[in-house]
Amino acid sequence: MSSSEKNAQVVISTQFGDVKIRLFDDTPLHRDNFLKLVEEGFYDGLTFHRVINSFMIQGGDPDSRYTSERLEKKNENDTMNYTIPAEFVYPKYYHKKGVLAAARTGDNVNPRKESSSSQFYIVTGTVFSEQELKMIEKQRFEKLKQTIFGELQLAHRDSIKEMYRNGEKEKMNALRDSIITETEKLSETRKAESLLNEVEKNDYMTIGGSPHLDGEYTIFGEVVEGMDVVDKIQEAETSPNDRPLVDIKMKIRRID
Repeated sequence: MSSSEKNAQVVISTQFGDVKIRLFDDTPLHRDNFLKLVEEGFYDGLTFHRVINSFMIQGGDPDSRYTSERLEKKNENDTMNYTIPAEFVYPKYYHKKGVLAAARTGDNVNPRKESSSSQFYIVTGTVFSEQELKMIEKQRFEKLKQTIFGELQLAHRDSIKEMYRNGEKEKMNALRDSIITETEKLSETRKAESLLNEVEKNDYMTIGGSPHLDGEYTIFGEVVEGMDVVDKIQEAETSPNDRPLVDIKMKIRRID
């Protein structure tokens, strides 16, 4: 990492005001890609094309300078001919209000959760109660169990195929039962992975955020000034596809 890339900051200018953002040094692939695009003037004239109140504001689609009709004809987040490998730094970085993260296509076509080359979003989110956070933890634990079960099934794939070819249903059922038992044991030993720490809980219950996105999208920066501007943008009137009725154009420059 060169010294010129450390502690990088940018300003996103809009008609509502400026948003100052600090980029994280421990997500270097996303930081360097973003800075390269900023320095090339890539974002200038683009818009926040997807705005959802109490969730996030999203920009960086090169087609967003055109009409909403054209935008609807393209694939979500399909902006350029490359993606960026995921750089999850969780739980250090989580989806509290004000973080900058990279958009991406869904798991069905993007199992590695690689990021869009240019699209980003800033979290606004909502405030959660303690009970709501407990429900989120429960959902995370169930997802963890599903992941472990899938991994164990994959590890026994050849045996399962052989039993199926030989019509050995009893053996298949016995193996499945053993996988379920092993899943329960392993998931209990890894349960902490699904729990929110006290700092996360406090932030989600005070400033708010979008905890269901944690571990799913790469966070690579945070707003340090101008969150009031982000709040103004999220309140914009939008069409049914979440695009603001009046374009919210951006210009991004590096300031450090």
